Amino acid sequence: MKQVHVDKSELTNAEVVEKDEGALADNAVRLAIESFSVTANNVTYAVVGDGFGYWNFFPAPEGKGIVPMWGHAKVIESNHPEFAVGERVYGYLPMATHLDVLPGKVTKGGFVDMAEHRQPMSPIYNQYSRLAADPEHDPAREGERMIFGPLFKTGFLIEYFMRSEDWFGAGQVILTSASSKTAMGLASVSKRRSPQVKRIGLTSAGNVQFVKDSGLYDEVLSFDAVGDIAGEPSVTVDFAGNAKLLGQLHHHLGDNLKYSCLVGATHIEERGAGLGAGGDLPGPTPTLFFAPDHAVALFKEHGPEKAGAMVAESWHGFLEDAGGSIDIERHSGIEEARSVFVEMLGGKIDPAKGIVIEP
Repeated sequence: MKQVHVDKSELTNAEVVEKDEGALADNAVRLAIESFSVTANNVTYAVVGDGFGYWNFFPAPEGKGIVPMWGHAKVIESNHPEFAVGERVYGYLPMATHLDVLPGKVTKGGFVDMAEHRQPMSPIYNQYSRLAADPEHDPAREGERMIFGPLFKTGFLIEYFMRSEDWFGAGQVILTSASSKTAMGLASVSKRRSPQVKRIGLTSAGNVQFVKDSGLYDEVLSFDAVGDIAGEPSVTVDFAGNAKLLGQLHHHLGDNLKYSCLVGATHIEERGAGLGAGGDLPGPTPTLFFAPDHAVALFKEHGPEKAGAMVAESWHGFLEDAGGSIDIERHSGIEEARSVFVEMLGGKIDPAKGIVIEP
């Protein structure tokens, strides 16, 4: 078994290590990891790893961490009566070649990994879909699901939260890092469910055309054009984690800024303290959006069937809107995962590319 171990204090210091798999525990299932995507989402998991427990899902030696991924895996050994060799699943996986899980709460459609060390974390991350009975699974769109799926769901939950708060009285939403996949997810859901709210995308000068071509935004501006944003009641959703940019937005909008939402950290080198929350800012205090808590609330409010249907409807809409906006690039081998992750830390990946690793 091979794993990528990342130095928690210096994320660009990552290495591939080999480990003995050991004997499979009673009632456990051994998965061979077939594929996973590497996105800005995984960078965020690493950046906020200690604060949100992301390093705790897949244990590593002291000072090291294994970055979580979303992807597909196949059962290659089973000590569980309900799982046969060859079955395929989708869910939260380590940047590695194999994973042992301890299935519980098993249904036709999925299971929960009941491994003791995973129980303190959000249950959202411990759930796995069994592909043979998974309504979201489309064999032809496995790449899109890995690349966009988790990020899209965060975007869906942000729109659901904002709409339930009547967008805090704002008539426009400003999305930083508008080319990021989570931002595109939020823009797609907002376009369909909250069309009355103007969507303004902020992006780097080099990505302006890509973002315009997506058709998801009413207005697209480069990061240096914050002053061109209309001074009207607004909410910001900051995916960049760039403290300077967030400060400019707060100062420019002042009392017109009704809510300041922090989501990710795509500008890792500029994120500053607290994911770009910065120091004293005019307007509302920037508030971190933790998607798993909102997901639990959504499913509690509507029940799993209705909530799942709501997400699925918007997911299919998103695939129509943006499913073709990226070229999927496939890389073989776990060393490629290490290399792509380090590149992504430096912000060197083209947003029009979706990276899938087949370890």
